Amino acid sequence: MRLSRRKVLQLTALLGGGTVLSGCDGAISEASRRLGLTIPDRLNPPNGKEIDPNFHLLSRAGYGPWPGDLERVKTMGASAWLDEQLNPEKIDDGLCELRARRFETIYLSPGDCYEFKNNVLRDDLTRYTLLRAIYSKRQLLEVMVAFWTDHLNINLEKGDCIYLKAGDDRWVVRAHALGNFKELIKSSCLSPAMLVYLDGKENRRARPTDVPNENYARELLELHTLGVDGGYTQEDVYEAARCLTGWKLHQKGEFAKGSVYFDSASHDDGEKVVLGKTIARGGGQNDVDRLIDIVTNHPSTARYIATKLVRYFVSDDPPSALVGTVADKFRGTRGDIRLVIRTILTSEQFQQHKGEKFKRPFRYMVSALRGIGADTHAKSGLVEYLSRMGHGPFQYPTPDGYPEEMMPWLGTLLWRWNFALALAGNDLPSVSVSSEQLASALLPDSKSDLDTDLLIRHFVGRKATEAEIQALKSFKKGNSDLLGLVLACPAFQRF
Repeated sequence: MRLSRRKVLQLTALLGGGTVLSGCDGAISEASRRLGLTIPDRLNPPNGKEIDPNFHLLSRAGYGPWPGDLERVKTMGASAWLDEQLNPEKIDDGLCELRARRFETIYLSPGDCYEFKNNVLRDDLTRYTLLRAIYSKRQLLEVMVAFWTDHLNINLEKGDCIYLKAGDDRWVVRAHALGNFKELIKSSCLSPAMLVYLDGKENRRARPTDVPNENYARELLELHTLGVDGGYTQEDVYEAARCLTGWKLHQKGEFAKGSVYFDSASHDDGEKVVLGKTIARGGGQNDVDRLIDIVTNHPSTARYIATKLVRYFVSDDPPSALVGTVADKFRGTRGDIRLVIRTILTSEQFQQHKGEKFKRPFRYMVSALRGIGADTHAKSGLVEYLSRMGHGPFQYPTPDGYPEEMMPWLGTLLWRWNFALALAGNDLPSVSVSSEQLASALLPDSKSDLDTDLLIRHFVGRKATEAEIQALKSFKKGNSDLLGLVLACPAFQRF
């Protein structure tokens, strides 16, 4: 979505008639601030002993509240907010677009991306992803983009993937993140980036003696649809690979480099049997549609996707009753992702697991930047911290994507603490924060310094415990020091 005409006119006036998207960070930041992307004059953080339900919703269905978001949800109601988030195309995201649309390579065709150096492509896609997570009002869409990015993982560093992943992000993941599961898988199956990453473009059977490449077929069944315990066999993998033969990428000539085409001469057009379903001979390129129908409609797929989504939104130990309910909804709606997500986020179990999940580095960083109301353009200084934490976007080497559970991330805690203290102290390159402005919003009628309880309420969504207060009691060096310690504390590592 582009900026609305009204906002473009406002921005033009604010910047003295100059162009909005000229690349001037300062001008964009100032225009964003004047149009409302700032810390409100007054904040009223939760004051209960348990995490506030609306705070919990914002933390799980988004990357945590931006200052003022909690008040907005309380005013409009959680159900109305969720309805809004489930229809992101209706949300004006102009202020996010102002920062994110400046990366040229994100919007190019794969063929045009070959004209750029790898470091430019990597930098553009990483910064674009960070800025959308930080500033987008379409928060549920962003967390679902992260989910499907891992589910359909593609490593930028393999082959030509770095030239093709921006298109995959745009046409596959973002286009279908809240759409239909079968359409998502079909789109991913024939994505140029996926055809490179899992060797689909090498899958051919021009002669009877040719053996099809099974790499993508195996991951389609094991990771993308049925799951490793979904009931498929090695024969099913082989038959699925036969269905997928013949898809290639143009490398030169009159067609755009990196575009997909079907070569019937390289396709195995014989009869196949996948998961007990017969695919008649002579289907040609339509074999892929029949295969996707079979695997996406299999009962194991509903159970597998339901389990992953419940783990993502609710608990690392997914409640079996909720998994069953979500799997039923998945089957009943034939993979309607919007309705499946609504079922999870409105369940009793969702509210029963507040503050239990451990934030992965990307979520930790983004939630801190959002909670503090940071101004950033996600340049190398910020990205470097994310890389040090081991969570650089699109850089996980194996097809299963970055892990969701806590244990693999515990080794990143030192870098988290360093990041928290640097952020609160306004010492992060290309990031600007104001602890004074946050203090003024939290204590509008007082000149007192912030205290532990007030900051815990704002960043964690509940009152501080006595143990938390005592642990930080000796730190009285100013708002920024205490702020950094709260961002580094165990409670903020969870959501």
